[in-house]
Amino acid sequence: MLNFFAAAPKGFEYSLAQELTEFGATEIKESVAGVYFTAPLALAYRITLWTRLASRIVLVIYKGSCESAEQLYNAAYCIDWPAHFSNKSTFSIDFHGTGGFINNTQFGALKIKDAIVDRFRDDGDERPNVSRTDADFKVDAHFRNGVITIAMNFSGPSLHQRGYRSTTGEAPLKENLAANMLVRSGWQVAPSTLLDPFCGSGTVLIEAALMAADIAPGLQRSRFGFEHWRRHDKTLWQEIVAEAKARASLGVKRCEIKFYGSDIDSRLVALAKRNAENAGVLDLIEFKVANALNIEPPAAEGYIITNPPYGERLGNVSELLQLYYQLGDKFKKEFGGWKVAMLCSDIELVSSLKLKADKQMKMFNGALECVFNLYTLHANSTRRDTPVLPEGVDIADIAPAFANRIKKNAKQLEKWANKEGIDSYRIYDADIPEYNVAVDKYLDYVIVQEYMAPATIPEAVTKRRLSDVLLALPAAIGINPNKIIMKTRERQKGTNQYQKLDERKLELITTEYGAKFKLNLTGYLDTGLFLDHRLTRRLVGQKAKGRRVLNLFSYTGSASVHAALGGAKSVTTVDMSNTYLAWAKENFALNGLQGKQYEFVQADCLQWIRDCREQYDLIFIDPPTFSNSKRMEDSFDVQRDHVNLLGALVKLLSPTGELVFSNNKRKFKMDIETLTKMNITVKNIDDITLPMDYKRNPHIHNTWLITHA
Repeated sequence: MLNFFAAAPKGFEYSLAQELTEFGATEIKESVAGVYFTAPLALAYRITLWTRLASRIVLVIYKGSCESAEQLYNAAYCIDWPAHFSNKSTFSIDFHGTGGFINNTQFGALKIKDAIVDRFRDDGDERPNVSRTDADFKVDAHFRNGVITIAMNFSGPSLHQRGYRSTTGEAPLKENLAANMLVRSGWQVAPSTLLDPFCGSGTVLIEAALMAADIAPGLQRSRFGFEHWRRHDKTLWQEIVAEAKARASLGVKRCEIKFYGSDIDSRLVALAKRNAENAGVLDLIEFKVANALNIEPPAAEGYIITNPPYGERLGNVSELLQLYYQLGDKFKKEFGGWKVAMLCSDIELVSSLKLKADKQMKMFNGALECVFNLYTLHANSTRRDTPVLPEGVDIADIAPAFANRIKKNAKQLEKWANKEGIDSYRIYDADIPEYNVAVDKYLDYVIVQEYMAPATIPEAVTKRRLSDVLLALPAAIGINPNKIIMKTRERQKGTNQYQKLDERKLELITTEYGAKFKLNLTGYLDTGLFLDHRLTRRLVGQKAKGRRVLNLFSYTGSASVHAALGGAKSVTTVDMSNTYLAWAKENFALNGLQGKQYEFVQADCLQWIRDCREQYDLIFIDPPTFSNSKRMEDSFDVQRDHVNLLGALVKLLSPTGELVFSNNKRKFKMDIETLTKMNITVKNIDDITLPMDYKRNPHIHNTWLITHA
């Protein structure tokens, strides 16, 4: 009897222990990411060839306490290595675990290597050579909690590599993960018709067909770890392989289970067919190119076992939510009597199915933690009578209060926006407390931003409500799901700020009171245009004719554009960001504005004000609420510093000039008393600068008109 450890991904331990029990192994003990067991050599060979779940089988040679480097060396030295492999074979050491006297795995591997080499020399043999890649004999060592386990890699390269798959899709599913899905779904106990509507490269279906046809998953592997082991019994191994080949030949002929796979990507379907042919099961599986929402049940009952797309790289969040919702709807209406088993990393996507799970388990797809849900679809289960339209969904049972409110808002605001001459505006601003989001329309796109929920509301509840918002939007306002963009403000640690989101650009040109502006809907958290300042910008344009205009903290220069279009004598645009100044220049070019009278200055605005010796007739400033940028000399707080800021700005203002001052601090209080003593007149103009689409949130910003007394 030999002692082994079968390694597997986390979450596989129970299934793997059951599989080893069925094989006839003894002394089975589950551990973290694997199972210990005992078996004679013949059974060990059989397990290595037939296991569908293990990633690696190692033969345990030594296990004992280890508290020092000397003990580690002695533990390895006491093993009779020349009895295990020849000095003509190359060897390598995989060392796992640190702690105590082992600071890094390289140190542990080096100690064992020295012991092996010394043992060969002391036995009168030449030392074997180390090979870091593709070694003949691999030593597997694991150190944990003061215990060292030294083993031989019995199985060789990872067992999930069956040999039938040459290339994979964008999000490949490992073969042993697919096998575990089949085992945990219950399908393996009583195999029946199997359908995978997101088959990708065909892994789930191929693994199922291998099970049903009694084909050993290791039959096509070209290499095993025990081949250079001196105790390897070639004759015994060849008998076990020959038996497996005979079973496979008979099993394919006898298999009566039907397998169906489809995917919307024709390239992946072609790949799946090639993989199935390599595995010898192509004749058992019917593949076709199809949208999952258009498939029909191939039998009265059976299993749907699948791994649908998830993650941003595979689709827009709103699109995926719609896909899962419509999929759940289709399952309920058309697949009564079937069972569904689904793997997904996003619990909110799974919840969008609107199906009640019989069971929920955790599985790991590599390092990604996933949920694996099992559902039973009852024959008389229907959600509603109306069919699901490809371009949207019936949202009667999804966030009806939110859907009705935003539908009403959108209808009213569209008429107003057309009359105003604008095509970007806010259509919903947390009107209903339960749905705490802002929804902005930019031409035919929509951006959704979530406000931070009160600490008293569980995170799961807020996530579910956000999912419902994204589900309800397309039908409520008549928009394609792929034109809904979700933006969230994640709390960053350290010095990370809300900067660039990704390298993708979705650029549009929006129109506002005759002015044109470039938008970037995906590259940054903000789009390049603050919609709540729309009337403030127009006011600047109305006051600009024949005047020298200064725009500070200019962002993308939208107020400068309005000033120039309003007939300003000159416009000076100042911002610390070269990126935003370049954007401002693009906005000027969009509006046909060019000439020496338009100046763009890259500078710390506060320092620039102190150094400036010019005078201006109209100044617009919308400073940040707070800033401590490394490129600024001092920190800035608009509440603390606004008196000094306005005092310095008034010195740049011509005797009849006007200063428009705005900020977004919700509880900002203007120090009118101190400013009056400084001969500065202050007038609040919120009533004429708050746009209609922001009336629900009057504290979004505050605006002041400032002049000399």
